[in-house]
Amino acid sequence: MIKKNIISITIALFSIFIISCSGNSKFTIEKGKVGKITTKTKMMELATIFKNDSIVKNLSEGAQGDNYFQEDDEYFVYEKGGKLLLTIMPKEQLDSTSTIKSIEIHDSRFETESGINLNSSFSQINANNNINKVESTFSSATLFIHELNATVVIDKEELGLKEFSPEKVSLEQIPDLAKMKSFIIWFQ
Repeated sequence: MIKKNIISITIALFSIFIISCSGNSKFTIEKGKVGKITTKTKMMELATIFKNDSIVKNLSEGAQGDNYFQEDDEYFVYEKGGKLLLTIMPKEQLDSTSTIKSIEIHDSRFETESGINLNSSFSQINANNNINKVESTFSSATLFIHELNATVVIDKEELGLKEFSPEKVSLEQIPDLAKMKSFIIWFQ
């Protein structure tokens, strides 16, 4: 009798463990994977993956359209309640069979195995990842993280530099507490 109870308890605990681990995968970031989206995911599969959420499409008009400034389709994924989770861009425009080019993370629940998320500071990012290079623009610095195939953008204001400054930024110049402006995972 005791043996049966122990086996039942063990099975129940194992089941809870499996369920809790699979529940976290909705917000996991890895190289080539964001939640349940992988490099093989097609745009038409997003409706199934996010069946409990809302997807708003901002489609380009292709070569025939009037909006010359919008080059890429954008798919905005909103959680019930209106919180923006992700911005997804396909490799091929106006093609539901296209795979994904990039995913911009907007929700801090999405995080890497090492705990990097949208609220992470530069010191957390630098301690847990190999930053391959830094590129400067007039208003920001972009960090390239090869092991995630990701880019992290930090405003120059976070760096103590004037916005629209032509100054190049090195890793040594970035303050430990600098926060990221955007976090994009690339699937190319």
